[in-house]
Parts: sequence; structure tokens; C-alpha cells
Amino acid sequence: MHITITDGRTLDVHDSTNGVHAPLTVVWHHGSPQTGAALEPHLRAAALRGIRWISYARPSYGDSSAQPGRTVNNAAAAVEQLINAMGIDQIAVMGASGGGPHALACAATLGDRVWAAATFASLAPFTTDFNWFAGMAGGGPSLRAAQHGEDARVLYERTSNFDEDSFNSRDYAALKSEWASLNADAGTATAAGPEGLIADDLAFVKPWDVDLSGARTPVLLAHGGDDRIVPPAHSQWLLEHLPDGELWIRPRDGHVSILNASILAMDWLRQQAEMD
Repeated sequence: MHITITDGRTLDVHDSTNGVHAPLTVVWHHGSPQTGAALEPHLRAAALRGIRWISYARPSYGDSSAQPGRTVNNAAAAVEQLINAMGIDQIAVMGASGGGPHALACAATLGDRVWAAATFASLAPFTTDFNWFAGMAGGGPSLRAAQHGEDARVLYERTSNFDEDSFNSRDYAALKSEWASLNADAGTATAAGPEGLIADDLAFVKPWDVDLSGARTPVLLAHGGDDRIVPPAHSQWLLEHLPDGELWIRPRDGHVSILNASILAMDWLRQQAEMD
């Protein structure tokens, strides 16, 4: 479905229940690059748990309109308008990789509209508190390119070849089995062009406009100990800056295989709802 928000932009939205209300609703923030379509493992797990699963495409992904110069925190305003339009009072948010910062923005900005959050292999805000690029395959070329601002497109095209060392054996196995839908969706997003990915990378390396101390809701951070795209130091930093954070490190997981923790995290979210 498509939802038009107040500035006239369109959001490409996927709703597992086709508008039918459920006791718990989760809004998923996809990785970079993806189309915003819901992934099969999430749909199956959410249905078994009675969760309404909503995912949407960030600007310049899928059929969502572009938003030049967007920041990470712009996602919070978009999600608030999305749930208002769908008649939903409260949500949990989840996000993986490039979706993690956007999920955290919702948790920190939307107050009691968000009752819990979970991220998987999330980036931390760009900071000099630790070596932000350390451990990234190839040194994080697309993110380094984004530091050059308007030159990012040219630099991205020079650095966009995939480094096979970015994934470990568990990642490659996951992409061939339980997360094959992710592999296919990322291919579709890549074929559509780099605009969404470039917009994400530009947003990640400039101020997020998010005060993480404002996230008064419980936040679960899950990270693979062998993540070669977003090293676990990012979630370690986030843990230190969130008032109510919890960190799961899965030592053998990489950037894709950590998504298996997202199924377990649905049960964690349900527990937070029962405690609320």
C-alpha cells in the first residue's frame, strides 16, 4: 500500500494483516539496500506470535518518494505519520544494519508511542569516541565516500564492488537458506539504483539529530561477534549511551546470520509488553 504524509511524499508500506488490528504491532526498519518488503522469516514468526508486522521503504527505496538531505531522525516523523494514518496507537520498532539507526530514532523521539525497540548489527552515530571504521571490510568504502558529501555519488561508484570478505561462512549459509528472501530483496534494491543506499550513507555520517538519552523504552541490541560490515564496537557504544539497553553478542554470527536473533527478539518484545 501507499501512504501519503503531510509533506506530500509517498511511503511504500507492507502490512502483514492488511489493516486488521492485532494486540502487538512491530514496525520493521530494513537494511541498506532493501526494498522495504517484509521478509518471509519475519512474516512467519510474527504470525505465530500474533504480531502485526509492518515494514516500509525509506525514501528512495521501493516506491517511496525521495527526501533530499534526509537525516536519520526524519524516519521518526515519517513513522509517526504512518501509524497515525493506520490508526495505530503504540508500536515496537526493530531494525537491522542500516535500519538500526532509524529504529533507534523512533525509540528516542516518539515517547510512549514506542514501547520497546530491538536492533541487529546497528551502526552507532558517527563519532570520534572510538575508531568508527575499524573492522569494516575494506575500511567501509561507501561510508568513507559519504564523508565527502555531494561527491558521494562519484566516490560510491568507484567503491561499490562487493567485498566477498564482508560475510563469514554463517552469513553465506543463511543467504542460501532461511534468509534467501533477504538475498533476493537486496538484489532487487541494488538493481533499482544506488539512490537509497547513498542517502542512507550520507545520513549515517552526519549528525543523526537524535538524543539517544531520550530513549526511555527498553532497547535490545544484538550483534554478531564476527560482523565484518558493522563491527560489534558499534553496539557496545550504543549500550553505553542508552538509558535502558541490553546487549546480545552472538560470537560466531556475522552481518546476516545475526538476523536469526530477530526471531528470538520477537519473544523479548512480547515480554516487554507484558511488563509494561
